[in-house]
Amino acid sequence: MIKRSVLNSALILAVLALSATFMIPTAAQAADEAAARELARANNCFKCHAVDKKKDGPGFNETAAKYKGKADAQAKLVKHLTTGGKVKFEDGHEEEHKVIKAKDEAQVKNLVDWILSVK
Repeated sequence: MIKRSVLNSALILAVLALSATFMIPTAAQAADEAAARELARANNCFKCHAVDKKKDGPGFNETAAKYKGKADAQAKLVKHLTTGGKVKFEDGHEEEHKVIKAKDEAQVKNLVDWILSVK
């Protein structure tokens, strides 16, 4: 028979592990998805991008996978969205990426955090 102290210890460890899971913030938890989607809609991002499939541009899930685990992901994407830059299309032509219009950089960072959280 298992001793009560062993069961209590196991229960305490399980509760601590579960608590830690909810206390660790992630991009998915930090991002306000509704606000991010609204900013994307307002800037017509969905014309070229979808959440889970390729259109003229990569799906947000593809972008998230590309930058997964990279410490500079947010900074790179914020810069891309706020300064434009050339983007290449499958047919070989290039265009300037549209610059995101937002009230402040926090909105753009939220959009980027949401994109990076897409699976």
